[in-house]
Amino acid sequence: MSAEVKVNPMTQPQIEKVTVNIGVGEAGERLKKAESVLENITHHKPVQTISTITNRELGLRKRMPIGCKVTLRGNEAYDFLKKAWETRDNRIADYAFDEQGNLSFGIPDHTLFKDQKYNPDIGIFGMDVCITIEKPGYRIKRRRIQQRKIPHNHKVSKEEAITYISKAFNVEVIE
Repeated sequence: MSAEVKVNPMTQPQIEKVTVNIGVGEAGERLKKAESVLENITHHKPVQTISTITNRELGLRKRMPIGCKVTLRGNEAYDFLKKAWETRDNRIADYAFDEQGNLSFGIPDHTLFKDQKYNPDIGIFGMDVCITIEKPGYRIKRRRIQQRKIPHNHKVSKEEAITYISKAFNVEVIE
């Protein structure tokens, strides 16, 4: 007889969503170009991000579009992350992880993706990639009826997130 150890699937971390963001800082032609870059990379239509405050020094007004973002879930998120890790040579610093197990990193140039070429009409845009890692069952935190808190032992820790990312995507975490 083999003594197989069964792992509870509710305790295994997984990627809930990947958010790709390009902050432009202004509305107009530059924002349209950033939206087209984001749509070419993710194959999804981006939504505009809106400023929440007025800052006269930066020329920002409240409710003015200043960037764009795309949220990816499921297999599309995994496919995008495989391409994103290639731009970073499958390496990430450990300070990119927060205490809740989430991960954020930047890509300085959109032409680092294999299928992207430099276009002088568009220019070069950098982007931020934010990965939300959760365990199954986090719905109780967001549901409308009988909303509950997530128990401490069910939350994703920084160490769990590091081991999950390094095993799932073959990524080297540098300290």
